[in-house]
Amino acid sequence: MKIAFIVPYPIGKAPSQRFRFEQYFAILKENNFEFKMFSFYNAKTWQIIYSKGNFLLKTYGVIGSIITRIGMLFKLNDFDFVFIHRESCPIGPPFFEWFIAKVLNKKIIYDFDDAIWLTDEKARLSNIIRCFWKVKYICKWAYKVSCGNQYLANYASQWNYNTIINPTTIDTSYHTPKKPNLNNLPVIGWTGSHSTLKYLTPIIPILKEFQDQFVLLVICNTDPLYDLKNYAFVPWSEDNEIEALNRIDIGIMPLPQNEWSNGKCGFKALQYMALKKPVVVSPVGVNCDIIEHTKNGFLADSNKDWKTILLMLLQNFEIRKEVGEAGYKTLMDNYSVKSNTNTFLSLFS
Repeated sequence: MKIAFIVPYPIGKAPSQRFRFEQYFAILKENNFEFKMFSFYNAKTWQIIYSKGNFLLKTYGVIGSIITRIGMLFKLNDFDFVFIHRESCPIGPPFFEWFIAKVLNKKIIYDFDDAIWLTDEKARLSNIIRCFWKVKYICKWAYKVSCGNQYLANYASQWNYNTIINPTTIDTSYHTPKKPNLNNLPVIGWTGSHSTLKYLTPIIPILKEFQDQFVLLVICNTDPLYDLKNYAFVPWSEDNEIEALNRIDIGIMPLPQNEWSNGKCGFKALQYMALKKPVVVSPVGVNCDIIEHTKNGFLADSNKDWKTILLMLLQNFEIRKEVGEAGYKTLMDNYSVKSNTNTFLSLFS
């Protein structure tokens, strides 16, 4: 069986791709699948597309990517399945998906891990160009829809009864915990991209109230330069990711309560849990399914909750250890590559 993976980004560059399907590539080979990746952005365009400026180079890169996508359509005849992550093209209507489903008559596996059908009314031009409405049509044309959580599946199942909850998972052979260093201040840690820093920034004033008791470690592609007494920043890279995460003693994942956040798949929390770090998260969306409060993590619903829970964890290593171990078991049982392999393979049957 042959699978074409049609994806936005080059291999190994985006967390959503790495943890949704790229980490299953070895398993696909073991099960006699052949596959090929078709990314929208090439490596050169990927380097500049989210940076400031370079308008002409970005425009040239996007036009070149669309031309490459058109050429891709003539290479799909030999494939049994076409796995589309998020969308074939970040702008315009779902022409490529329609052509693949209706003209080439291919079985589309449509995969997404965010509420990508939602729009930002303040950015109307962007909404028009990106055509968020296309998500429901791709769901309709798909052979199967692969969703990261129940909230996303509830949306997709309106358009396709063959919808499968395929959670974002962690490869625990790669995410391996290390013993904590007890000789220094405990480390509260957060990891994410520049686009999600807006979720961390609102709790910085809370952290300032007891900033003498911890170090805040931010792992990101952009340094937010927070004004805290004990602050550390590590530029994210795939090579140093696990080493940086292992410096954390408490992992945090604040989120606002809104529809977009309900579509999140708890990825940050799962990364911390895979390394036996106790997690404190907002009770939003799938976080409430992953975390059993005080057992395998903590749910913080207010500023008071964040302060109370973090202070308690900072002052009690044994609770950090106990909750971290429980979180690790939850991860291994429900959100690891090993536990989810059969579900992933079932997409191609």
